[in-house]
Amino acid sequence: MIPAFTIAAAAIPPLFALLALMLAGVVLVSLLLLHLRQSLLAGYFICGVLIANSGILNVLGGGESHGQVSQMAEFGVVLLMFTLGLEFSLGELRFLRRLAFVGGGWQMVLCMAAAAAASLALHSTTWQGAVLLAVSLAMSSTAVSLKSFQDLGLEASPGARMSLAVAIFQDLFIIVFFLFLPLLLPHEGESTALMPRLGSLVLRGGAFVILAGVAARWVIPWLLNAVTRTRSRELFTLTVIGSCVGLAFVGGLLGLGLALGAFVAGLAVSESIFKHRILADVMPLKDLFLTLFFVSVGLMIDVKAAFALWLPICAITAVLMLSKAVIITFIARYLGLVHKQALLAGIGLCSAGEFSLVLLQNAGSAHLWSHDTQQTLLAASALSMGLLPALLKSGIPLGDWLVKRGWGRRKPVKIDPGNLRQRISGITDHAIVCGHGPVGEKVNKALLDSGVRTLVVELNAETVQQLQRQGQAVLFADASHEETWELTKLKHARMVALTFPDATVNAQALAMIREHRPDISVLARARFSSDVERLKRLGATQVINDETEASRAMEDAAITLQGA
Repeated sequence: MIPAFTIAAAAIPPLFALLALMLAGVVLVSLLLLHLRQSLLAGYFICGVLIANSGILNVLGGGESHGQVSQMAEFGVVLLMFTLGLEFSLGELRFLRRLAFVGGGWQMVLCMAAAAAASLALHSTTWQGAVLLAVSLAMSSTAVSLKSFQDLGLEASPGARMSLAVAIFQDLFIIVFFLFLPLLLPHEGESTALMPRLGSLVLRGGAFVILAGVAARWVIPWLLNAVTRTRSRELFTLTVIGSCVGLAFVGGLLGLGLALGAFVAGLAVSESIFKHRILADVMPLKDLFLTLFFVSVGLMIDVKAAFALWLPICAITAVLMLSKAVIITFIARYLGLVHKQALLAGIGLCSAGEFSLVLLQNAGSAHLWSHDTQQTLLAASALSMGLLPALLKSGIPLGDWLVKRGWGRRKPVKIDPGNLRQRISGITDHAIVCGHGPVGEKVNKALLDSGVRTLVVELNAETVQQLQRQGQAVLFADASHEETWELTKLKHARMVALTFPDATVNAQALAMIREHRPDISVLARARFSSDVERLKRLGATQVINDETEASRAMEDAAITLQGA
């Protein structure tokens, strides 16, 4: 039986077999962690650790399949950087500039100084390794932090805004650091003299900036406009991914790294009307490949070595989280947050981050420190990310206790939602109008005239541009995408109007609306009488039928003409 299984396993492509095992393991482990209300990222990492240490890699192709998964994980990092650039907003940076540049600047300087000093004092690595270690441990997990705030219903709190501001600065910093990373990690055969390498880097960087500027200003917007007119969802997604991969490829060819090219590709469309539609299309792919990234990090962990090094792993994790929490809490207090919110900001940013793991992988490949040190740092970084949600939840009663003790009476920093994106993020008690054709336009105007705030969801690029110029809150998004309804702040809306007559799209939208808001009033439109009952069964409060309304209008007109 066992030889037959071995022969059958050998006939399956190693990468496919490993992917099947990884995805099945991720689902099972994640279900358990969801039941325990723990972070899913920890589940991905644990899944990789279990696979790496079960011996099954030898059956499924060993190092070859592991290397292929690592390459797919790199694509996950590319998509992460693309969405990072896509979500980056100069308007939001201006809005949070004091928290970002002052708070984020001091956080990076103090955390890097502490980590570098500890590394050099312990004589654990070279100066290049100390710099890389300092940057990696100073970074925080934006994904885990903001998701934890959202799960606790605190995404609009001053502490969460402080975390967001510092995360924006960290994103800016890591992009610049990726640009200079080749100076720290020279390729084999490359000159080690600093000035020639620096000059070459400046030339390559300048060439890339010119190429990226041309693409961002003319090529990508023209291409997306052309594709939008075809109304092909598949072609739009392919164009987005192609733009991302294309600029990432150019960045890689110039020796600047795939990550930098992908970030610039996202930045190229970050202020365009296509942003929300692109996010809806790219997010599922990003989540899949980032899952592979975290699993691949777990594949690098040797459990035997980790058990032997459990004491330094726990010690580094504790020192890392405690020192970052203290530093960021004091910075937040200095910037005016009350003690409870400052504490939440400190806890929310106290872990290592996704880019910590990327940098540690690069350092391990460059042999900047020993295998045991690599295992210790990877395990400690992953452990800190896994502990963050539970620690943030425990920070709420601790903050309440501090408030009762009379600590931190200063007023929190006031944040004025100025730009369009912020108005959409902070919108509440509003009506969501899907479609802005002749019918949608009249519905939207009637609601505005009645004093109701509205948010329009529209797929016509020219209409979206026109509405933006008029100051109307609008999303360039598809009502049949689940991500669209998260962007519309459905939980805080008072009603939804589906003004287009496509019953299939309306049915898809209704299913998602009722999943998140079974109580909200939904006005829908149907072209044919046969679709009315179907939409009502799916949860439409009221359905306007084009055939019925047209027949009434024709009947009235016929009687009027007959009487004339």
